[in-house]
Parts: sequence; structure tokens; C-alpha cells
Amino acid sequence: MKITVKAIIGSTSPTSNNLKLVEYLRKKYADRLEITPVFINDVDMFSVEKESDPSENVKEFMENVRESDAVLFAVPEYNFSIPGALKNALDWLSRSNFAIKDKPAFIIGSSMGVLGSVRAQIHLREILSNPMLSPALLPNNEVYIGSVHEKLNDKGELIDQGTIDFLDMVVNNFIEFYEKNRVAAQV
Repeated sequence: MKITVKAIIGSTSPTSNNLKLVEYLRKKYADRLEITPVFINDVDMFSVEKESDPSENVKEFMENVRESDAVLFAVPEYNFSIPGALKNALDWLSRSNFAIKDKPAFIIGSSMGVLGSVRAQIHLREILSNPMLSPALLPNNEVYIGSVHEKLNDKGELIDQGTIDFLDMVVNNFIEFYEKNRVAAQV
């Protein structure tokens, strides 16, 4: 059984390194994970006035995420935090009847700097701790890919063996985590 994973792309850039990483994961682990990128580019700005009657693009985004078995957050770092578009998408998800509550999830992030989105992921974890969101995050498997531009080739393929080996471990840990959560939910 493949796990359906919706990968929320935290960047709106069509050349996003985090999107390239998600595409790499999608291909490499296709035998075990069905990863589908979910873009936040067209998600309208959240406002209380629109909350009870969201636009079609917001409904589509929320339903797309809700339909998954699991969620992957691919987050870049902008000004020591998460991008505003990602925060906006999370605000909508917090108003979507617990679309990701207790849903198994993990986070990856990269940057051209050496810290690989550490600060953004700290903020993302804090935001996700909101009881209206609160996915079941894979613990102790932080993926911070620094100097990502040196670890991807011109085709967007990951070429750094240490990073590849680490991602293999994290994906295996996530699948085990997912299975444990699935069994626990059935009891």
C-alpha cells in the first residue's frame, strides 16, 4: 500500500529548490509514497470576512490536503521565518475542520545558506502546534539542507550522497511512524 502524501510547497517560485527536492522525493520513493505537490500560489488571502464563504481555489487547496494520508511541508526560509504565502495557507487550514489534525506529517527544508531553513522550521513547528492544526509530526528527524544549490544538479536531481542517505533514513522513519500512527488509530 502506498501512502498518499500531499507536499505543501512553501514557496511560490517555479524554480524553488524545495519544489525540486519534493520532485526528487516523489520519483525516488514512488514505490512506497505517492507524493503530490500542492501549490499555495493561488490561495486567496485569509480574512474573517471570507472565512465562511471561501473562494474555489481555497476550497480546492483545503480539500486537496484533507484527502491525503499524510502531509509533507517543504519550507524555505525568508527573513528568518516561513514565507507569508505559507502562513496564509496554514491560516486557511486552521479553519478547515481539522484537515490536518493528527495527520502524520514531516518537514523538509533547504536554503542556499548553510543553515538550511532551521529558523523557518522552528517557526513552522510553533505554528503547527496550534490545536486547530496539530498534525502528528515525525519527531527527531529534522531535515535542514544547507547549500542546496551545490547539492542539486542542473536537472534538479540531488547529487550529494550524504544528503541522499539521510533522506533515505528519514523517509524510512516516516513510513514506520505512519504505520504506528495508523495502527494506533485503529485500536
